[in-house]
Amino acid sequence: MKNALATPFGPVSLRARDGVIVALDWYAAEAEATAVEAEGLRQLAGYFAGERQVFDLPLGWGEGLNGAVRRAMAAIPFGETRTYGEIARALDAPAQAVGQACGANPVPILIPCHRVLGARTLGGFSAPGGVETKVALLRHEGAAGLLI
Repeated sequence: MKNALATPFGPVSLRARDGVIVALDWYAAEAEATAVEAEGLRQLAGYFAGERQVFDLPLGWGEGLNGAVRRAMAAIPFGETRTYGEIARALDAPAQAVGQACGANPVPILIPCHRVLGARTLGGFSAPGGVETKVALLRHEGAAGLLI
């Protein structure tokens, strides 16, 4: 199976190392998908089809604050959001550092950084389309309380 999935935002592919997904790329990879990459693409297809709300995959969480923020993002339920400040308070970390950790998330969607918003803004999103893609993902999930 090719390591690519067509999404509403263009093709995505996954990268795994030692059986753990470590990155989601916003392009179609040339290589064949490994077993874990193929399963990740299958689960992503289910997410975009509206059939899946939770991912069950081995993910590279990272270390330190980045790892803690990624786990906090993954704990945000489908269709809900949190602010950078809420996560910062829960982790006893500066909100700016939480924002930087969100921006450094190498596995967007699977680790749902799109569910994290600023207190009065949408915050950023590093995918193609930027904040518009973030809003589209939140709408796909039926997230309430969007600022637009």
